[in-house]
Amino acid sequence: MTATNDQRKIRYAVVGLGWFAQEAALPSFVHAENSELVALVSDDATKSEELSKKYGIKHTYSYEEYEDCLTSGEVDAVYIALPNHLHCKYTVRAANQAIHVLCEKPMATTEEECETMIKAANDNNVKLMIAYRLHLEEANLQAVEIVRSKQIGEPRIFNSVFTQQVEEGNIRLRDATGGGTLYDTGIYCINAARYLFQDEPIEVFAVAANKGEERFSEVEEMTSVILRFPNERLATFTCSFGGASVSSYQIVGTQGDLRVESAYAWQGELKHYLTINGETQERTFEDHDQLAAEFIYFSDCILQDKNPEPSGTEGLIDVSIIQALYKSIETRQPVQIETRDGGKLRHQRPTSAQTIQRPPAEETPDLIHAAAPSKES
Repeated sequence: MTATNDQRKIRYAVVGLGWFAQEAALPSFVHAENSELVALVSDDATKSEELSKKYGIKHTYSYEEYEDCLTSGEVDAVYIALPNHLHCKYTVRAANQAIHVLCEKPMATTEEECETMIKAANDNNVKLMIAYRLHLEEANLQAVEIVRSKQIGEPRIFNSVFTQQVEEGNIRLRDATGGGTLYDTGIYCINAARYLFQDEPIEVFAVAANKGEERFSEVEEMTSVILRFPNERLATFTCSFGGASVSSYQIVGTQGDLRVESAYAWQGELKHYLTINGETQERTFEDHDQLAAEFIYFSDCILQDKNPEPSGTEGLIDVSIIQALYKSIETRQPVQIETRDGGKLRHQRPTSAQTIQRPPAEETPDLIHAAAPSKES
């Protein structure tokens, strides 16, 4: 940072106080030295009262008072942790008041909403970043470097499993709020395949399965996907709300492979198993505060007037792929895909230069009127 900005902190309002906001985001501000938590937005008065006391926050707002928060002069940016179907509305309202936006993924539930969000940010000259925390996380960024350096030869195959047992009644199981396996967990697999292959898929195919449990009455229980990339590379993955907790991917090249365990986790150790010519090396990456890294990075983009790497375009591409996958499920046919940037707006991809490390949170906070999606979360 420049000397003039060293003392300035970007002031955030956290919008939506569900499980992830409470357990991961709010505690992370203590490690984000250029960021300050100054306001909370929620319709749950108990959440607002207890969390404002816990974190020493003076300003709380209901959703009806969101505009008051945006125009108060108290905040520079919002972190939107609302249900997926509300991302567009609350992003656009913030941008229209010249407030910067860090929005959780998926960016939105349709390509049209994503484009509306990008336009609002551009029209109002504000920064829009989609919260791809793994774009700042060492194990995933080192995986990118291993593939780019050709240590495993030419990358040919990506395979991943991301599963958990989602509790009945969780918002991820509701169609109206943008739930479903692809939007919630599949997006991680799609994004990883894209940043490891450093390319965009050109054809997709998907199959959904559901054994008829009541909790899966609105969304699929699990989905298996094939993504065809240029140069005849294939990515496959299965994501599920009805399986034991697994979070891993493997990328196979012509001379070796890399397997990453707990690949998509937001806390805890991550591990690499790199095999070249039959020899396997294991590497452990320590637990770090991934949310603090996001706030630090986004705040620095604002302070230095830099465009965030996980941009609106990044979010749009993943949503366009997810929509094509649901079309494939519906038609039972492969779907040709042309990502919306069309190669013309080729955005920067994550590199190891973006790695940000901060200590993990010291304790797991007690949840207030919120629950983790899975008992293992």
